[in-house]
Amino acid sequence: MSQRSIAIAGAGFAGAVLARELAENGDYKITVYDERPHVAGNCHTVRDEKTGVMLHQYGPHIFHTSREDVWAYVNRWSQFGQYVNRVKAVTHKGVFSLPINLLTINQFFQKSLTPAQARDFVGSLGDKTIRDPQNFEEQALKFLGRDLYESFFYGYTKKQWGVEPTSLPASILQRLPVRFNYDDNYYASKFQGIPVDGYTAIIERILDHKMIDVHTGTRFTANMTSQFDHVFYSGPMDGYFGFKLGRLQYRSLVFERFDESGDYQGNPVINYCEEKVPYTRISEHKHFTPWESHEQTVCFREYSKLAEPKDIPYYPLRLQDDKSLLQKYMDLADGEKNLTFIGRLGTYRYLDMHVVIGESLDLAKTCLATTPEAWPRFSNKPI
Repeated sequence: MSQRSIAIAGAGFAGAVLARELAENGDYKITVYDERPHVAGNCHTVRDEKTGVMLHQYGPHIFHTSREDVWAYVNRWSQFGQYVNRVKAVTHKGVFSLPINLLTINQFFQKSLTPAQARDFVGSLGDKTIRDPQNFEEQALKFLGRDLYESFFYGYTKKQWGVEPTSLPASILQRLPVRFNYDDNYYASKFQGIPVDGYTAIIERILDHKMIDVHTGTRFTANMTSQFDHVFYSGPMDGYFGFKLGRLQYRSLVFERFDESGDYQGNPVINYCEEKVPYTRISEHKHFTPWESHEQTVCFREYSKLAEPKDIPYYPLRLQDDKSLLQKYMDLADGEKNLTFIGRLGTYRYLDMHVVIGESLDLAKTCLATTPEAWPRFSNKPI
């Protein structure tokens, strides 16, 4: 087979992993484009010149996965420092551990319950009149009761998503488990850590291959597609089509930096659950690298907002109108040739890093097992 030309729009994990896997095959020449002046997308990390702290430029990124192949893959490119994500939450009653666990329950209700007693107690708090939860709020009330819901989830969720929790699907709460032991590890994944050199270094190493050309500060547009045998697009799906059917809704983030001496909050991430507090959380970035020591500290207050045209899209809102519009864009995508939508933005789904990497590895295997004419339209179906 003669060498095929491949374009990949986006130099985050979705595009970089796919580029490397195809490049190592030897049959494909890959050109990667990213409109930002750097690679790694929202995972971009940079060493702060003032303090020496490694900053997660677009918000905290803690790597976790239960897929052994994904864990082996990222460790191929970087040493990972040991890190356990332990989140705290500020409520009207004080500071507690998240996810809700046995310590949270006992402290919040001023009790000394055993795991079995706590399970029965929380079960008694749930709203028994809700049999089939239709939204986030009903899901929370059914399983947690009103006190826990309003203290930990109502205000934070409303700030994060910009809508009443009754407008959000019940499935969102499944990512916030309740534990009836003292385990305060936010994730239940088998593997967890943070790269000692930062995420940008990983992406740079992945893209360092003779069959890959990288163009940062260069936006890939639909009219460039005809120049290549195939295009993998990790930008917003509606953006590829010039938003001609309308815009899918995203939430964006605004970060407010402030510097302090010593240790500002004693924890990497603290959530602020009350609606009256305008920001959702404060991140203290030197705590993401506990193997390092810094006299100064850098913190970011994080605010959530509806993404406007010039904002960076972070989280797909995926309300019912969005899903209907998404289906129309998917129909347009099905009519395109030599084009595959990948990643969080390309498939309009809420995806963590490990899921994106896993999907790119799986997609690469699929592509390498067949010819480009048979390559799938999506790395995974958005709906």
